[in-house]
Amino acid sequence: MPAASESSLPSLPHTWRPLGVRIAVLGFGLMLVVVCAAAWFGFDESVRDRFSLLQRSTVLLFGAGAALCGWALARARVTAEMEALVVVNGFRTRELEWAEVLAIHLPEGAPWATLDLADGTTISAMAFQGSDGRRAVDGVRAVRALIDRETGDR
Repeated sequence: MPAASESSLPSLPHTWRPLGVRIAVLGFGLMLVVVCAAAWFGFDESVRDRFSLLQRSTVLLFGAGAALCGWALARARVTAEMEALVVVNGFRTRELEWAEVLAIHLPEGAPWATLDLADGTTISAMAFQGSDGRRAVDGVRAVRALIDRETGDR
């Protein structure tokens, strides 16, 4: 793909985030809280009294763990800055100098994009979810144009 013109490059800094994952985490999380609360308050007082403190704590810990996993998925992002590309996947943040990033790919049917690095490794860029369709493809094209601009300067 030919390098994009300067006018088609996003202004920096620019951040891309997944849309579908964020909607799913928020939507399903809220539905789960509503269903669990309705079930709990739908029980008779005698049924609620039979739950021990350990059982109640276990349910709350599982809920907190699910919320933590949802938060990790929803916080995925890629931020293009003048001097670096910052990739956040779950709980890990990687700041990559432009010279380290060789290419970005989002193959048909892939769950998310991958970045090829100069050291021969690849990392996921979960901000570009395959399920986001055109939105993800446009984001990958924008990052690819920024990579091409940087490699043209070398």
